[in-house]
Amino acid sequence: MLLETINSPADLKKLHLSQLIELAAEIRPFITKVISGTGGHLASNLGTVELTIALHYVFDTPHDKIVWDVGHQCYTCKLLTGRRDSFYTIRQDGGLSGFPCKAESPYDIFDTGHASNSISVATGLAESKIKTGSTSKIIAVIGDGSLTGGMAFEALNHAGHLRSDLIVVLNDNEMSISKNVGGLSTHLNRIMTGEFMSNIREELKARMKNMPTIYKTARYLEETVKGIFGPGIFFEELGFTYVGPVDGHNIESLCETFRNVSRLKGPLLVHVITRKGKGYAYAEDDPERFHGISTFELTTGNCLSKGKKTYTDVFGDTIIDLARMDERIVAITAAMGLGTGLDKFSDMFPDRFYDIGIAEQHGVTFSAALALGGLKPFVAIYSTFLQRAYDQVILDVCLQNLPVVFAVDRSGIVGQDGPTHHGVYDLSYFRHIPNMTVMAPRDGNELRQMLYSAHCYNRPCAIRYPRGEALGVPVDCDFKMIEYGTWEQLKEGEDIAIIACGNMVAVAMEAASVLDERGIRAAVVNGRFIKPMDEKLLADVAARSRRIITLEENVVIGGFGSGVSEALCRLQIYMPFKSLGTPDTFIAHGKQDRLRQSLGLDRDGIVRTITDWVKNA
Repeated sequence: MLLETINSPADLKKLHLSQLIELAAEIRPFITKVISGTGGHLASNLGTVELTIALHYVFDTPHDKIVWDVGHQCYTCKLLTGRRDSFYTIRQDGGLSGFPCKAESPYDIFDTGHASNSISVATGLAESKIKTGSTSKIIAVIGDGSLTGGMAFEALNHAGHLRSDLIVVLNDNEMSISKNVGGLSTHLNRIMTGEFMSNIREELKARMKNMPTIYKTARYLEETVKGIFGPGIFFEELGFTYVGPVDGHNIESLCETFRNVSRLKGPLLVHVITRKGKGYAYAEDDPERFHGISTFELTTGNCLSKGKKTYTDVFGDTIIDLARMDERIVAITAAMGLGTGLDKFSDMFPDRFYDIGIAEQHGVTFSAALALGGLKPFVAIYSTFLQRAYDQVILDVCLQNLPVVFAVDRSGIVGQDGPTHHGVYDLSYFRHIPNMTVMAPRDGNELRQMLYSAHCYNRPCAIRYPRGEALGVPVDCDFKMIEYGTWEQLKEGEDIAIIACGNMVAVAMEAASVLDERGIRAAVVNGRFIKPMDEKLLADVAARSRRIITLEENVVIGGFGSGVSEALCRLQIYMPFKSLGTPDTFIAHGKQDRLRQSLGLDRDGIVRTITDWVKNA
C-alpha cells in the first residue's frame, strides 16, 4: 500500500500525481475502518482526503502553516504526518487527539475544536511573518458551515483591509458542480491564476489607476461579470482575490490551483467543492449522522451503541410536548439540530424552529428578542459552544430579565472530543449572572419536570445536563412543577452530608451505600438548584451533620461547591467543608468513565476521599 510508505509530507512529494489518486483511495477505507471501532468525525474527514493530500503535496509543511477550522477534518493530515501507526488510538485514553494538537505534532499549528477562528489565526500568522521576516505560506481551511460564524467575517474584513498574504480555502460541501460549470470553472482558473495572466492583470490595474474613468469602468465590468458567473464578488469586495469553484476531489486540479495561487500576493480565497462522506455510501447518504458518530458496523452503517434513551432524547421529547401545550414556544439551535435532539421538533413545528448556524452570539440575542416579542424561546446549545455567547447571555437576556430557557447539553465530562468540548465551566459562568436561575437534573424525569418548571417560572433559566444515557427511571407523562429554589434530601446521615448536583447525585447515592457498610453514615442531598440555593435545607443539613462535601462535574473554581461555601458563610455556619469537582486544568480526551475515575469523581474515588477525611479527622 502506498499509505504505508508515507511517514511525512516529504515522502508524499516523491509520488507521481497519478499515484495521489491511488493514495486517496487507500486512505478512505483506512479511516472508515478505524473510526468504526473508535467513533469520531467520519463524514467531514472522508470529504477532505484529496484536499489534504494536495495541500501537503504542494506546500512545504510544517514551514508553510495550515490552520484547520474546527479541526474535526484533520484525520488525513495525521496519517500523512507520521501518525499512521498510532491512528488506531485516536480519541482513546492516552492516544491521538481527534483534533489538531500542538503538543502532538509540529504539523498541528493551532489547538482547535470550535468553529470560525481559522481566518483570524491565519491573519495573525501572516502579519507575524512580516514582522519576523518569515517566508512561510499561511493557509486557512474553513468549511461553509464555519463561515456562518460572525468571527469568520470579522477576520475576512480585517485580512482584506491589511492586504495580508494568506490563502483561505473555503471547503464547501453543500454545493455540487455540474460537469459544464466545473469544466468551465477549472479552465478559467487555470488561465486567471497562471503567473503570466496574473502579471498582466496587475500591470494593467497599476496603469489604469492613473486613468480613473477607465479604471472605474474596467473594475465595474470585472465585478459585473463575476457577479453573474460566480459567487466570488462578495469576497472580492472584502479585498480577496477569488478563485473557484474547484472540484475538491480532483487532485490534479487542486494541485495546479494551489501551485498557481502560491505565487500570488495578497489575500486569496480558493473555493473548493467537496462531498461530505465521500467514498462510504452510508456517510454520503446521511452525512449529518456520520458527522460525529459512535462505533458502527462497517457493512451496514448501523451504530453499535445500545440505543438507550439519553438526556438529549428526553429534552427532544419534552419540548414537543410543551410546544403542543403552548403555541408561543419556539426552539433555537446553532447548527446542531440533530445533536441537541431538535430534529423531531423541526419536523413537527418547522415554522417554530430556528437553526441560526454557527452563530451562538446572534442566536442568544435573537432569542432574547423573540422573548421580548412575547414568545417563549428554548435555546439548545452544547455547554462548550454556549461559552461563545457569554456577553449576550449577560446583557441581552439577563439584564433584560427575559424568559429565555437555555437547554445546556453536553455539560460536564464529555469524553473523547477532549478539552475543547468538555462542558465543565457552565456552572461558573452562569452562577454569578444576576437574574439567572441555574438547575441540573439528577435523572431524565427530573429534566422533563425542570423544562416544564422553567417554562412556568417566566425568567431566564439554564438547565445543564450531561452527554449520554439518562438514568433509567420512569418518566412521568404528566408535568409537575418543581418548587422554585428547593433541594431534595434523599438520605439521612450524621457523619457527613453529601450535597451533589446533576448526574453526580446518583454517584453520591452509590457512594453513600458503600460508606454505610464501612460505618460512615452519609446524608445525600440533591442540590438541583445551583442558583438560587436552598439555604433553609442547607442550614438544616449542616445542623445534623459533622461535615459537608459537595460533588459536581464542573470546575471547582466558582462552581456549585463555591456557591455552597458562600451560602454557609452567609448563614454564619462554620464547619469542615470540602468540594469535589474538576481541577484547575484542561482535561484530556478519553472515555467518560475513565476520565471520571482519574479525577476521583466516580463512586470509588468519592468513597476513598470521604473515608480518608473522616478517619483522619
